[in-house]
Amino acid sequence: MIKRRIFRSLLTIEEVKTRIDTAISMTCSTYEVELTNALGKVLAEDVTSTIDVPGFDRSTMDGYAVKAQDTFSANEVKTKILKLVGKSEPGIVPTMTLNEGETSEISTGAPIPVGASAVVMVEFTKTSGNEVEISRSVTPGENVMAAGSDIMAGEVVLRRSQIITSREIAIMAAIGRKNVIVIGSPKVAILSTGNELIPPGSELSRMKIFDINAYSIAAAVYESGGTPIMLGIVPDDEVEIRNILKRAVESADLVLTSGSTSAGSRDLIPQIISSIEGSQIIANGLAVKPGKPALVAIVAGKPLFALPGNPTSALMVFYELVKPTIRRLSGIRFDVHMPSVDARLAFKTISVRGKQELVPVHIVKEECGNYLAYPALAGSGAITSLALADGFVRVSSDRDVIVEGETVQVHLFNQNIRPSDFLIVGSHCVGIDILLTVISEKTRSVLGKIINVGSMGGLQALKRGEADLAGIHLLDENSGDYNTPFIKRFDLENKIILVRGYVREQGFMTRKDSTKKVNNFSDLLNPEISFINRNRGSGTRILIDMCLGYVAKKKNKPLQELVKKINGYDLEAKSHSAVASAVSQGKVDVGFGIRTVAEQNGLDFGSHSFERFDFAINKNRLNKESIQVFLEILRSKEFGNKLKDLAPGLSVDIETGKLID
Repeated sequence: MIKRRIFRSLLTIEEVKTRIDTAISMTCSTYEVELTNALGKVLAEDVTSTIDVPGFDRSTMDGYAVKAQDTFSANEVKTKILKLVGKSEPGIVPTMTLNEGETSEISTGAPIPVGASAVVMVEFTKTSGNEVEISRSVTPGENVMAAGSDIMAGEVVLRRSQIITSREIAIMAAIGRKNVIVIGSPKVAILSTGNELIPPGSELSRMKIFDINAYSIAAAVYESGGTPIMLGIVPDDEVEIRNILKRAVESADLVLTSGSTSAGSRDLIPQIISSIEGSQIIANGLAVKPGKPALVAIVAGKPLFALPGNPTSALMVFYELVKPTIRRLSGIRFDVHMPSVDARLAFKTISVRGKQELVPVHIVKEECGNYLAYPALAGSGAITSLALADGFVRVSSDRDVIVEGETVQVHLFNQNIRPSDFLIVGSHCVGIDILLTVISEKTRSVLGKIINVGSMGGLQALKRGEADLAGIHLLDENSGDYNTPFIKRFDLENKIILVRGYVREQGFMTRKDSTKKVNNFSDLLNPEISFINRNRGSGTRILIDMCLGYVAKKKNKPLQELVKKINGYDLEAKSHSAVASAVSQGKVDVGFGIRTVAEQNGLDFGSHSFERFDFAINKNRLNKESIQVFLEILRSKEFGNKLKDLAPGLSVDIETGKLID
């Protein structure tokens, strides 16, 4: 019977790395490949040259081969005249021998004739018949590459464990090697566990989720130089897991599982592995966040990593422990450090003292060329933590806080990460996604990034100087105006410029087959109708509360008393899409949001009002090139047409792109 797992002795990342190095003595098998197929592989041998490179003295310039002493004291005023006796060309053995006072025409790469010791560049010569006038002296060996001066016969030109790049291939081609012995790419078996998982491409039934980890981990294996072997999804069944683990160990050099590693009654992996004869548990839990439930073992002499089921946790452990192990199995003996950049932390981050923390962050380039790092704090179970992240920051176990503005080292997930050119912090809308798509199509050089924190959060980010611009849609109850009153309320008149965006249609969303239709906010008081609200601080929540305030006023009741009668008022969603999803899945009867997501989710939509979705721009960054591109595209016909085609309920008007005082 499988017992509940208890974490006792948690090891640090460094302790586990040391244990892995001690436990693993193997590398993958070697084989011979032709040079044309060697790119990216790892050398399994020292490569020694059997020839000199070059194999003869050759000219590095077009000009004339000479005895150097025949040119001494030559200059533009007092030239030297030499007799032209022949020509030396690449690939042809010269037949002449130069005597005193003689010269031979020579091309770049051609062999130096017997008797010559230097080459005069053609720019310092004049030819007349069989005579050459020299206007510059040369020293012995000038413009000559001597035999063996690049590579000597018997020289070790490449060493075992080097990764073969275009440079290494060029060197081997230079010494005439056609084939080379390389270390095989580690075969990495990957399997996911969990009754809730289904493969992407399947129909998503209720309470099921798509398998993220198998695909993200397989890609990470490939990036690390391994060959992924996908073994699919295994249900939470002890016999099935045990059987597929046996297959995995037999077919691969390294095994990766994800899920079923924590302390729940259905987390079977740890005890299954420990029950396998001859297995060695290296670490049963890590002193790291995220990634605590990870398990590391040696089974049949091969490393096995049981990664947590949460996507962020799984990849964090992969980059810290699995990637170095794959490279070790590939025969790479030197440390390979992840590319990194220094960045200022955009806001204070709380950590847990006594446990190393790996904080996913995304980076944005500041106007001065430095970088800001924004922690992606959606949690280890949220895939957005990875979608937004460019890398991660290691927070040591003796820290419990990193202060705003502190310089941190960001370890990039790969060398191809490119920081964004501008940052949008605020309310999310599909219109922004369309706008960024048009920017990409039109420029291909300007990259924007979005952080969704709501309209109020966007203005706060602008006030702290963290963002370039914010998407906002805040309705002032007293004036009935959108956004402008809140600029004054946040004391931002001198810090930001407000730019008109586009118009959005808001209303009630219900399922097409529902009998519980809602036409106005008074209908929400029906106790048989369940509702889902928006999060506090969002523009839509402000509109909802304002409209409910009107209802309360008509009924002569305090708003706080009125909302108690709404079934679901305290149930909050953080986006329009989340509202639509809750309605379409039958969790609630009605939600309030934009027409766009209602139609995307196949819901009925009852129009209520139109609102302005505008952009507040950091005044100091208005002239930033990427911001000017943003404004140009916002005002363009291409954007207006895309919005019309792809986002029903969103539209530009004559004010779109206008700067508001």
